[in-house]
Amino acid sequence: MTTRAQARSTTKAKRIFIVDDHPITRQGLAKLISDEDDLTVCGEADNAREALKAISALKPDLAIVDISMTGKTGLELIKDLRAQCLDVLVLVMSMHDETIFAERVLRAGARGYIMKQAGGKILVQAIRQVLSSQVYVSEKMSARILERVSGGRPQVGNSPVEILSDREFEVFQLIGHGLGTRQIAEQLGVSLKTIEVHRAHIKKKLNLPDGPSLVGHAIRWLETQSGS
Repeated sequence: MTTRAQARSTTKAKRIFIVDDHPITRQGLAKLISDEDDLTVCGEADNAREALKAISALKPDLAIVDISMTGKTGLELIKDLRAQCLDVLVLVMSMHDETIFAERVLRAGARGYIMKQAGGKILVQAIRQVLSSQVYVSEKMSARILERVSGGRPQVGNSPVEILSDREFEVFQLIGHGLGTRQIAEQLGVSLKTIEVHRAHIKKKLNLPDGPSLVGHAIRWLETQSGS
């Protein structure tokens, strides 16, 4: 009888790296992936900085990346992977609304976006689809993207936050997490003036009158997102 390990050796199982700051989520993903003969988990990390180091060393075929983590976000991790020319496919899996995040992560270099409530069977399908050099998004998101790129009538987004640039969006999220201008500047590695400019642009785009309104809006927006 052929064992699971022997089957993996024969089929040269694709190596998956998991990036998520929730241990239970990582454990669940590892179990789900390990149950597939053609897939295996080669490592995991709970933050973007450690993930970047480990992915560089382990060279997995695919990384499953969460969006919201302590420190750098999953979006920043994707950009860092591309900046360092690390040849790893990225599938983002998050609780956050795909209409806000999916196109952002695809533009950054990810090859797919799946929401956590999609379930294990669909996740495995998404993993295999990305590994086969295809892009994975839900049918709803695919129709939305095709409508936009085909020159059809623009769809109205679910949130004005969609109009923020990627960097403005990162700043907006950090404001919602309670970070001040100096803390945000230090975390993103930019000057105070740069963050002040981003804050001004965000207030203008979201039609907010002042700093306290921006902070309150950012906090409320994060509360509407059902977690990471």
